[in-house]
Amino acid sequence: MHCVRVSFIYILIDGSSASCYRRSAMASKLTPKLFSWLILPTLLLIFLYSLSLPLYPPPSTSPKTKIPILPSSCNLFKGKWVTDPNRKLIYDESCPFHRNAWNCLRNQRENMGRINSWKWVPDECDLNRVDPVAFLGSMRNKNIGFIGDSLNENFLVSFLCILRVADSSAKKWKRKGAWRGAYFPKFNVTVGYHRAVLLAKYEWQPKQPDDSNQDGLKGRYRVDVDIPADDWAHVGAFYNVLVFNTGHWWGFDKFPKETPLVFYKAGQPIQPPLEMFDGLKVVLENMIAYIEKELPEKTLKFWRLQSPRHFHGGEWNQNGSCTVYEPLDELQLNLWFDPRYNGVNKEARRLNHLIEEVLKGTNIRILDLTHLSEFRADAHPAIWLGKKDAVAVWGQDCMHWCLPGVPDTWVDILAQLITPYILETG
Repeated sequence: MHCVRVSFIYILIDGSSASCYRRSAMASKLTPKLFSWLILPTLLLIFLYSLSLPLYPPPSTSPKTKIPILPSSCNLFKGKWVTDPNRKLIYDESCPFHRNAWNCLRNQRENMGRINSWKWVPDECDLNRVDPVAFLGSMRNKNIGFIGDSLNENFLVSFLCILRVADSSAKKWKRKGAWRGAYFPKFNVTVGYHRAVLLAKYEWQPKQPDDSNQDGLKGRYRVDVDIPADDWAHVGAFYNVLVFNTGHWWGFDKFPKETPLVFYKAGQPIQPPLEMFDGLKVVLENMIAYIEKELPEKTLKFWRLQSPRHFHGGEWNQNGSCTVYEPLDELQLNLWFDPRYNGVNKEARRLNHLIEEVLKGTNIRILDLTHLSEFRADAHPAIWLGKKDAVAVWGQDCMHWCLPGVPDTWVDILAQLITPYILETG
């Protein structure tokens, strides 16, 4: 006789039913106790195993955007322009951050397809087009500021229109003394521009009675060389990255002898009075000292060198023009820009030399966009300014840049320099 257990029920196969019953009864008494002894250790083992698991699921193994690491020998500023027939615009005339005079697509500037078919190729390394999503992702919860004149504003507008591709909900931003800017809510990133054409504080002073002997004098602009302009003096801690410039207002077309600059330090006129170029040197020395002392050390600081002008035949107010349809070639650059030839556009290299001298030994990085931009006489708004009488009033614009256009390459370079630093420092 033997008994078979099926689902806790014992079935008599052969022999005494009483014997099976006794076994069945004994098993029914043992089963709950045995079950308890088995289930408790099992639950304990499961609990201990769960403690060894990560609190959050493992990250996705999907490929991520590769952040370029620049080799030590890489100089993004030396290279050549080459045509790329497959190069596409990142943004168009509908970008809400455009400034009308630079919106060359809307203003129907001729040759815009050709202007934007050129790409900058550095001699010893690759320059990637900025990926707006990846860049804003790396900059999450951080801010970028531009401080200087309208060429930095030109730079900013390109930057905003490119980044908006990653966040169409971007909003115009004008706080903390900013002239203009944008906030990108998906990434909590702000990019702002603070207008400070001389960087130092300056203000108009009308002609005084004791100035009567000076023919033609209308008044002066007082420049306090040791005081930063209010527009940016107190915003350094807000930004993680800052891009400075000055230079385009340091000329006699902006401050002629009838309305000259007069330089002050510690509240007193500098004696003997400084000429404009010497005044610029003193302003640079004091503003750079202020930046080094007052701005957080961890802030990534750039100084953008001069954006070259391409007036041909005269200054902006002397019928200078730039209706050029191809970039200049290498052999033409010195004729246009070398101070030895005393051309209309000579001041950029001269100012750059001074700026580089004053920046030596500081933690401010040089953003040398001059050389690559010297080639691009073809890429200014010229006569296509968006207003009927603009050329008659202001002359051709051979100083600022069409957008889309050359500043988009500036953005590519700046982004490629910023990203590794931000990822490394957090």
